[in-house]
Amino acid sequence: MKWVNILLIFAPVAILGELFDWSPNLLFITSALAIIPAAGILGHATEELAVRTGPRVGGLLNATLGNAAELIITIFAIREGLLDLVKASITGSIIGNILLVMGASILFGGLKNGVQRFNRTEAGINATQLLLAVLALAVPSLFFFAHTENYGPVEYLSLGTAAAMLVIYILGLLFVFRSSELNTALVHEVEHGNGKVWPLKKSLVVLGLATVLIAVLSEVLVGGVEHTAETLGISEFFIGIIVVPLVGNVAEHLVAVQAAVKNKMDLSMTVSLGSSLQIALFVAPVLVFLSLIMGNPLTLVFNQFELVAMFGGTLIAAFVALDGESQWLEGAQLLALYLILAMAFFFLRV
Repeated sequence: MKWVNILLIFAPVAILGELFDWSPNLLFITSALAIIPAAGILGHATEELAVRTGPRVGGLLNATLGNAAELIITIFAIREGLLDLVKASITGSIIGNILLVMGASILFGGLKNGVQRFNRTEAGINATQLLLAVLALAVPSLFFFAHTENYGPVEYLSLGTAAAMLVIYILGLLFVFRSSELNTALVHEVEHGNGKVWPLKKSLVVLGLATVLIAVLSEVLVGGVEHTAETLGISEFFIGIIVVPLVGNVAEHLVAVQAAVKNKMDLSMTVSLGSSLQIALFVAPVLVFLSLIMGNPLTLVFNQFELVAMFGGTLIAAFVALDGESQWLEGAQLLALYLILAMAFFFLRV
C-alpha cells in the first residue's frame, strides 16, 4: 500500500497551481491524484487511533471516519452548488463498493485461493441492512416522480428520511457495541509494517494533517469540475458517480482486495458492504442536514437510472453474500455489471 503514497508529489503541484491560476484541467487531475494517498493516510491514522482507544471507541471512529475523504469532497461540492454531483457520488459509492470492490475482491481472491468462505450471518445482515437503506433512499425519489407538480414536500420528506436513517445508524452502532466487543474487523485487522502501533499523539497529528490536506485538495478539485467536464466532453454526473468515489476510496478498495487475496474474506466483505452501509445510512443523511445549514438544500431525489443501479446492485450483492462462500466467476460477473453501468453513466446526460 505504501507505493500509493508516491502520488503525494501531486499535492504541492495542485496547491501551487491553485495559487498561480494554472489550467483547471491540470488542477483537477493533480488534486484527484493527490487525494488518493491522502485518503489512505487518513484511513490508516483512523485505524491506528482505533487500536489505541479500544474496540468500542475504535469501532465508533471507523464508523464515523471511514468515508471522511469523500464526505469532505462533497461538502465543498455543496458549497459550490454542485448538488447533482453530490447525489451522483452517493450512488457511485454504494454501487462502487458492492460491484467494483466486492467484485475485484472475489475475483482475485478466488483466483488465488479457490472457493472462499466467510461469515454468512454477518455478511447477510449487512446486505439486508443495505437493501433496506437503499429502499429508504428511494422513497423521496418515488414520491417526486409521482408528484412532480409539487416539489415542496420532497424537501421535508428528504429531511425526515435523513433523520430516520441517522437514527437507524446510531441504533445499529449501539446494537453492535452491546452485543460484542469485536465491533469492527478493521480495528483488529490493522496490519503494521514494523509490527508497532503508532503512539496516540502521532495518530492524532497525522489524522489532523491528512484532514486539512484533503480539505485543501478537495476545494481545488471541486473548483475544476465544471471546466474539466466541459473540456473533456464528459458530464458532471459521470465525475460524481465514477471519479469522486474512486478518488476518495481507492486506498480502502485496495485494502479489501488485498485482504481477499490473503484469504481474509470476512475483512474484505466487511469493508465493501460496511462502507456502502455507511454511505447510505450516515454520509447521505449528514449531507442533507449540512446542505440545509449551508443554504443549498440537498434532496434525496435520484434519477431512475441511479435507482435501478443501486437497487439491482444491492440485490445481487445480497445473493452473493447470503450463501457464505464465493468463487472467482461471481467476482467477474460483478465487475462486468459495474463496467456496463459505468459505460451507461458515461453517455447519460442529466
